[in-house]
Amino acid sequence: MQFVLFTDNLSDLTVAQCCAAAKRAGFDGLDLTLRPGGHVKPEDAEVGLSEAKRIADAEGVAIPMVSTAVTDTDSPHAEAIFAAAAHYGARRLKLGYWPYRPFGTLEAQVAECCRRLERLARLGEKYRVLPCVHCHSGRFVASGGALLYLVLKPFVPSDAGAYADPMHMTMEGSLAGWELGLDLLAPWLALVGVKNFRWLEGSRDAKGQMRYRWQYTPLADGQAPLPEFAAYLKGLKYDGVVSLHSEYKGGTSFRSLTTPELLEQSAADLRYLKGLFA
Repeated sequence: MQFVLFTDNLSDLTVAQCCAAAKRAGFDGLDLTLRPGGHVKPEDAEVGLSEAKRIADAEGVAIPMVSTAVTDTDSPHAEAIFAAAAHYGARRLKLGYWPYRPFGTLEAQVAECCRRLERLARLGEKYRVLPCVHCHSGRFVASGGALLYLVLKPFVPSDAGAYADPMHMTMEGSLAGWELGLDLLAPWLALVGVKNFRWLEGSRDAKGQMRYRWQYTPLADGQAPLPEFAAYLKGLKYDGVVSLHSEYKGGTSFRSLTTPELLEQSAADLRYLKGLFA
């Protein structure tokens, strides 16, 4: 496996600084943001990714994947992003998100997302880049493993990939939904993103119902069952990219960390994560 560091929370660092920091922390490379506000801007995909690849090569780290906001072939600069990813060796491309719209229309939305993914799969075939759909939680069409399965079911695994995420799958799947979801997604498994969380008691609403909120935690402290998830990945002989999502800035983190603190926590998380696969 290649263990890479997601650069979303390292926007205050240059690509060169991200590469050096990731290498010091023990990572094999970067999951580089190539989207609005990312380390590489979509309108600069070719030049930006070329420079990032040059820097990464000099540092001795890899960029095997990029995280984008592309949701259809008419997304801004979509073809240029696919072409640049192919040219510079990022053969796994994380797509953006399809939001879930009003209740009562989900079946039609799944069908529409399948049509969008079909167009993206053809673009991926052209450039030999695999478009991957992230299994997020919340109000997204691909929320949880079973819904992502419905989106991917019409496709062969060489045309579209599943980006499994045990935290989001546990948020939506609780006791066993994450496990059942991974079972369904196994043939398409192409990327894995790892982070962890816990539910915290909030306050009661106007009806007297207790409400809860979630919070990012270090990997070993959360409620997603990472040892069990890793055991399934070993059983599936998964040997691809594992992206560590160090979401430790802002109000959703167990503590809002500075960039040096985030990198220190990422190194500790990586040691824990590697131990699960030992």
